[in-house]
Amino acid sequence: MFKLIDLPYASLAPVISDETLSFHYGKHLQAYVDNLNKLIAGTEFEGKSLEDIVKNSTGAIFNNAGQILNHELYFTQFKTPDQVGGNGASLPAPTGNLLKQIEKQWGTLDAFMAEFEQKGTTLFGSGWVWLQTNADGELSIGQYAGADNPVAHVMPGQTGHLKPILTFDVWEHAYYLDYQNRRAAHLKELWKIVDWEVIEKRFTK
Repeated sequence: MFKLIDLPYASLAPVISDETLSFHYGKHLQAYVDNLNKLIAGTEFEGKSLEDIVKNSTGAIFNNAGQILNHELYFTQFKTPDQVGGNGASLPAPTGNLLKQIEKQWGTLDAFMAEFEQKGTTLFGSGWVWLQTNADGELSIGQYAGADNPVAHVMPGQTGHLKPILTFDVWEHAYYLDYQNRRAAHLKELWKIVDWEVIEKRFTK
C-alpha cells in the first residue's frame, strides 16, 4: 500500500509559496496515492513498485502511478536555500560527473538550463519536462504530457528504459496560485531550490 512521502523541508517559500505546497503536496499528491491504492487492490499490480506499475499499466492506474512517481521525484529534488544560509539565494551549482556531462553535451550549465526552461515553457497543456539519461549515461531533455515518465520509454535503437534525473512540473496547479499564467517565470525561479547533490546521485546511481 502506497503512502504519502515525507518532505525533507517545511517550506520552499518564496520560490513556491506555502499555500501552493499545501495544495500540491497535501491534496493533489495525496489524492493520487488514495486513488492508486483503490485501483490496484486485488489486481496484478498490488505489491508492485511504482516503476513497475508505470512500465506495465495503462489508463487510470498508469495515470495515478505516474503522477505519484513524478511528484515523489519532483518534491525530493528541492531544498530551501535557508537550509544552507542562503537568504533566498540559489543553492550551490552542480559539480562532478553530472556537470561534466552537461558541459559535454550543452557547452555550459546556463545553456542547458535555458533549453530546459524553453522545453518546459513550450510543452502544450499539462505535463512534465525531464532531464533523463540512457544506459550509456547520455543526457536528454524530454517533454511528457499528463502523467508520463521516462521510465515508461526506451530510446529507439537502445535497450533499457530511460532514467529520470530532474523534473519541473508544468501542470497549472504547480504554479498558478503564485505565478498565474507566467509559467516561464516559475520555471526560472525553480533553479534556486534544486538540490544538485540529489540530482547527481540520481545520475550516478
